Amino acid sequence: MRFHQPSTNDSGTGSVRALVIDDETAARERLRRLLQDLPQVEIIGEAKNGLAAVQQIEALNPDVIFLDIQMPGIDGFQVLRELSDPFQIPLVIFATGFEQHALRAFKENALGYLLKPIDPDQLRTAVNRAERLLRSDRERLEEKARAQRAAKGAQTLNSIIGRKHNTYFLLKQDEVLWFVIVDGIVKARTASDQFSLNHQFGELEESLQNSNFFRARRDVLVNLNHVRVIRPYDRSTYALEMTDDQKTEFIVSERQARLLRERLPGL
Repeated sequence: MRFHQPSTNDSGTGSVRALVIDDETAARERLRRLLQDLPQVEIIGEAKNGLAAVQQIEALNPDVIFLDIQMPGIDGFQVLRELSDPFQIPLVIFATGFEQHALRAFKENALGYLLKPIDPDQLRTAVNRAERLLRSDRERLEEKARAQRAAKGAQTLNSIIGRKHNTYFLLKQDEVLWFVIVDGIVKARTASDQFSLNHQFGELEESLQNSNFFRARRDVLVNLNHVRVIRPYDRSTYALEMTDDQKTEFIVSERQARLLRERLPGL
């Protein structure tokens, strides 16, 4: 992400020109009220969907945007992709009700990631950081480097939060036999139980890429440490028998079979 040059403001107030983007009217109004308590912020507009957001950013050239992620049509991440001039991308503070997008937000070099309902102190901290970065090219570059380091450091999940009914459990990587998508929900299977996760499957795979997990097919990530038997199956692919009591079997897609042979020389 590359940032536009900040606007100049000689009045000494309203030095951070902000655009509020959220498809929920109540959320926009609450954020407006919180921002109005911060004298350095000038709210120059708002948008209620992704398409309007792109148009407003290009027309108003804000210094910072408060961007919701899940919106109809174009989501918050796609908004940044749709901007015609990459140098016009403002500082981005995501404001969302979903914590599972934090890793991707880091990779987009987001300045902040605020969870709804937004805490006023966290908002003030994010705005103060934005104001400081807008005054200094050097600090903007340092902030980008910090975000990239944070994204790199977050790539490996050592523990996974699993939910069952209304209770959350801390699962270690090595106790998860596989992850699977069931009716659009990511599930983690252990030797004795199954848990729901608040992860997008692609983000989960990326977070586990330095581990022993392998994408057997589009909807299955298996822990190779919990594969009991590998059998040839239908031409050049394989069946993986897992270590659970039911001896669950997953068929590796043809596309992934070559990658499996690379991971496990000798197949």
